[in-house]
Amino acid sequence: MDRTPEMSLSAPQVTVVIATQLRPERLPYLQEMHASLTRQTVPWEAVLVLDGADPALVPAPITADPRIRTLALPRPVGAACARNLGLNEVRTEFVNWADDDDVFPDWSLGIRLETFTDELGWVAGYSEDWLPDGSQRLWECPAPPGYHAAGDVVTYWPRPQDTIPVGPTTILARTRLVRAAGGMGGLVQGEDYMAAVGVTALGPGVLLPLPVYRYRKHDGQMTRGEQYEELELAARRHAHAFGHGLRNALASRA
Repeated sequence: MDRTPEMSLSAPQVTVVIATQLRPERLPYLQEMHASLTRQTVPWEAVLVLDGADPALVPAPITADPRIRTLALPRPVGAACARNLGLNEVRTEFVNWADDDDVFPDWSLGIRLETFTDELGWVAGYSEDWLPDGSQRLWECPAPPGYHAAGDVVTYWPRPQDTIPVGPTTILARTRLVRAAGGMGGLVQGEDYMAAVGVTALGPGVLLPLPVYRYRKHDGQMTRGEQYEELELAARRHAHAFGHGLRNALASRA
């Protein structure tokens, strides 16, 4: 993408944190994620956390982009830890998580940043499942669109086995709020559930009724297979208890 001088020199407004193990079959997806970032309408930067992966494997277009800062970890630590260590490197007011195999619609970062007011701690939206045939299927989360007071979102997650109340990667939040929520929870999976309920419990936000994230469905997804299912309910129970417990603790002090 050709960038105007004004856009090139503008200070980034938001940081996208992407953790990756640079698996060969996912490298084309990572390049598509990067390409989607180059089409955003606001200045951004990204922290690419290499979870024990060789920096030499990072595709050349990404290494050539000065907006990408690479954090190479000396050994694999897992998605939760890798993302939290990436959060250490965020220096913008706003942050958004992303996976290495997904993409942002062109308007995603801009429309959420435009929605912020001084009161809001986060802005989220719907996501689209990106199917293998190239089609998209809208995923509307259980939380309804509009304004949500701090602690409201988790009430739309009545049981651990129910659909999570909002898509974690659709949340663009103030960095200080994400840090206050503990970033990603210390789980082997479902760590992003912890981030979603933590951030929305600590601050008010707005859910936009439009897709701001495209979630790729493919055979190599980390969320597929028997090994993933073995611990899914346990991870959900932990995140669910955290979200409701945090909400209740804050409500009791009000």
